Amino acid sequence: MKFTVLGGSGLIGSKVVERLRAAGHDVVPASLSSGVDVLSGKGLEQALSGTDVVINLTNSPTFDEASIGFFETSMSNIGAAAEAAGVRHSVILSIVGVDKVPKLDYYLAKVTQENILKNGSTPYSIVHATQFYEFVQGIMSMTTEGDTVRLPSTPVQPIAAADVAAAVAATASDAPLQGIRSIAGPDVFPLDELGRITLAARPDGRSVVTDEEAGMFAVVPGTVLTAPEDADLAPTHYRDWLQQS
Repeated sequence: MKFTVLGGSGLIGSKVVERLRAAGHDVVPASLSSGVDVLSGKGLEQALSGTDVVINLTNSPTFDEASIGFFETSMSNIGAAAEAAGVRHSVILSIVGVDKVPKLDYYLAKVTQENILKNGSTPYSIVHATQFYEFVQGIMSMTTEGDTVRLPSTPVQPIAAADVAAAVAATASDAPLQGIRSIAGPDVFPLDELGRITLAARPDGRSVVTDEEAGMFAVVPGTVLTAPEDADLAPTHYRDWLQQS
């Protein structure tokens, strides 16, 4: 099969491209650097020409209200180009619990993206993933004040980017779900404890203080960022990933 991976040079996209090529597929990685602009539509027609499956892994450059416009415009352009090209399967990556956190603009933006995909004419699959291991340091940096990292005790169930890429590639290679596949890491952590585990493995002079009002995840209710009952659990544990990466 022929695959076009939009955002094919990113954290997940590059790994998806590698996996699909290793499986013997014809894969076209597409991004701004290769002349494909999902906001203007430039290069989309050429990128999707002859494609069986399009995997959209592009992401908004911001996490604020502007992200809604990004996903609305880009998904509409990709949907129109996929329909014109006769693409048989459209896949996107979204977030576990995305429709249950209305106070986060970025989550609202991803819901907008999902709805446009669902309402289009191309058969689709949506992969819902939990937060990536690779993002933990960034989350901690956003709430760092001096030598103190303030984090709420919000339950999270993070996953390695390599495991996300494996799930996306497998989903894209199968028949369209016309629905959602959820994936998560094998372990649940309070976010503040995850920060402490990280700093124990990679000490840098900082310490974690529990603050239920700190950062974007403070507004997340209950356990919505953990795996739903039907989720596939990935094999890589966070502590093992910390040692290996």
